[in-house]
Amino acid sequence: MSAAPRADDARDVDVVCLGESMVTFVPSRPGRLADVPAFSRGIGGAESNVACSLARVGHTARWISRVGADGFGDHLVAEIAAAGVDVSYVRRDPDRPTGVYFRTAGERAVDEGGGGGEGDEGGDGELSEVVYYRAGSAAAAMSPELVPREQGWSGRVLHLTGITAALSDGCRALLRELTTRAPGRPLVSFDVNYRTKLWRGGGAGRLLDLARGCDLVFVGEDEAGAAWGLRGAAAIRAALPEPEVLVVKQGSAGATAYARRPGGGDEVTCEPAPRVEVVAAVGAGDAFAAGFLSGSLRGLTVAERLRHGHLMAAAALTVPGDLGAPPAREHADGLVALDAGAWGTLRLAPGWTDAGPVSAEVATP
Repeated sequence: MSAAPRADDARDVDVVCLGESMVTFVPSRPGRLADVPAFSRGIGGAESNVACSLARVGHTARWISRVGADGFGDHLVAEIAAAGVDVSYVRRDPDRPTGVYFRTAGERAVDEGGGGGEGDEGGDGELSEVVYYRAGSAAAAMSPELVPREQGWSGRVLHLTGITAALSDGCRALLRELTTRAPGRPLVSFDVNYRTKLWRGGGAGRLLDLARGCDLVFVGEDEAGAAWGLRGAAAIRAALPEPEVLVVKQGSAGATAYARRPGGGDEVTCEPAPRVEVVAAVGAGDAFAAGFLSGSLRGLTVAERLRHGHLMAAAALTVPGDLGAPPAREHADGLVALDAGAWGTLRLAPGWTDAGPVSAEVATP
C-alpha cells in the first residue's frame, strides 16, 4: 500500500510528532472574550493532539517540542504524558515562555460534517474568536541546532504541520532539515494547517515547497484555495504530485485521497463524512490525521483509513475541547466495515464513542 510506514526494529515508536503545544483558555460561558469573566484551562496544539489521539488508540507516540520553565510548561508536559505519549525529548527553555491562547466556545451554527475540515487551534474559517500569546515562545526557538535530526527521525512516521513552519526562521530550517530526502528518513506526514494569522507577511508558497518533500500530505480544500489559489481536489493534486498519498479534506462532504500506483498514476478514493452533531469545531483536522495515520500503521486500505479519519474527527467535534476520547478499536472497526448505505445513514451525537460495539442506534439516522 502506498505511503506505508517504514518497518525498522531500530525505531522505538510508531509516530513522532514535532511542534508547539500551548495552554488554551476556554470561556466558562458563551460570549465575546471581552465579556466572559472566567475561563477553564486545557491544552491545544496540532502535533500534540495527533500524538495524544494515536496513543489513546494503542499506538506508541512521541512528542518533541520546547516549553518554558514555567507552570504552563509543567501542565502541558504532564497532560500530554498522561495520554500515554513519550515526552522524553521535550526540552525546557529558561528564557522563553510557554505559549498560551484564549478562544470563545464557537457558539454560532456550524456545518454538521465530520470530514476534518473544521478549524483546529484557531484556524481561519472556524467559528471561534481566538487570541494568541505565542510570539517569542519556547517552541518558536526550535532549530536544527536544538533538535537533532536523529530525534525527529526516531519513529516509523514523522508527523509535522505547517504551523511550525510559520513560527520562526529556525523552525522553518528545522522542517526543511527533517523533510529532506536522505537515507534513514522515515515516512513523513505533513498537515498543511494554513493559518493566515501566522502568514500575514506572505510565504504560503513555503508550505507548498515543504509539502512537496513529504510522503503523506493532508490539506483542506478551503485552505488550499486561501493559501495557493487552488480550486478543487484535482487541481490540488496537480500542484502536489510528489507525495505518495495526498488527502484533500472537504468538510461535510468528506475527503478524497490520491494514492500513487506502483506503475504510475493515482488510485482516487472518496469517502463521505458521517453527519455529526457538533459541540465545538476545533481539533477535527488533527483527529482526522490521527485516524488516517492509525489506519496506515495497521495496513488498512485507503478507504478504511479515510473512514477512521472521519470517526476520529467526529470524536473531537462532539466534545467541547480539542481532544475527544476516541472510540474503542472494535467499535471503530465495526463502523468502518459498514456498507455504503449504512455508512451514509450514520449520525454521531455527543457520547457516541461510549456506545461500545456497533449498535442499531448508532448505525441509523
